[in-house]
Amino acid sequence: MHEARSPKPTLELVAERAGVSRATVSRVVNGSDRVKPAARKAVELAIRELNYVPNRAARSLAQGRTNSVALVVPENTAKFFADPYFAKVVQGVARYLAGTEFMLTLLLSTEADPAKTTRYLQGGNVDGALVLSHHADDRSYADLGNVLPMVYGGRTMSTDQKDIYVVDIDNIAAARQATEVVIGQGRTKLATIAGPQDMGAGLDRLVGFRQAVEDAGLEPVAIEIGDFTPASGRRIMQQLLDANLAVDGLFAASAQMGFGALQALAEAGVKVPEDISVTSVDDDSFARSSTPPLTTIAQNPERQGEIMAELLIKRINGEQVPEWSIMDTKLVLRASH
Repeated sequence: MHEARSPKPTLELVAERAGVSRATVSRVVNGSDRVKPAARKAVELAIRELNYVPNRAARSLAQGRTNSVALVVPENTAKFFADPYFAKVVQGVARYLAGTEFMLTLLLSTEADPAKTTRYLQGGNVDGALVLSHHADDRSYADLGNVLPMVYGGRTMSTDQKDIYVVDIDNIAAARQATEVVIGQGRTKLATIAGPQDMGAGLDRLVGFRQAVEDAGLEPVAIEIGDFTPASGRRIMQQLLDANLAVDGLFAASAQMGFGALQALAEAGVKVPEDISVTSVDDDSFARSSTPPLTTIAQNPERQGEIMAELLIKRINGEQVPEWSIMDTKLVLRASH
């Protein structure tokens, strides 16, 4: 109908589309908890379909920008503070924004109430958003791109979305190179501790491992899925040892998982690199402090944060920017291979 195509949809049109009262729409827009889940879902869908900008945002735009951007991390607090990658990205974002008038708001969004973050971003509180560590179920952020400038750190899982802006490394190439280092040592019984398969980095690094193994004419001995944490690397390596698979080469999809794997190997009396060669991706504190130090593929998360912030500010200012920004990586050879 004609009203649904209006470039400036109103609160009343959202209410009509959602089949609820104007007051219910207002409560959703303002983040009130006094809305039934079904009604909230209908309102949020109507807002996306109509590209509705809440009044609070409209007033903000009329008075001038909020001069604030959000960095959204869809992870729990414990994981955020334990992972040095996040700290480096935040440093990069903050360093770039220091030369602008924009302030940074950090939002840790968990699966407990992801819509809460979405409502905040829809509410005119920020001029744009950066999203890190996104998972397959983070579709709501892609939908927000219709009304809010956004830039992603790492490729998104929303493959059907247009106008998505991403800053990332070539994770397939990085994993492939790290695996080729292991193969270059003459190792033939290869295993990987892959990352989560609901994340772009997890998927792509597994693809890179498979490519390197297949091109060498080999078959992987084991492919196990971790969650990028040291605990998962340690647990999975222990399982491989218990299974007596005689693995002589391991690619861990993150330095944290490689760190944990090395702990399990040391506890079992397996010598690295004499008995098994181990490589990873991420040149962070875990890679440098492991025993022995990890051979790894270094990316630059601080620079990633700077580029993300720069692209977002340019988008907020209406400038054209590339949809994909692929960063260089570097092979760091240490004692684990």
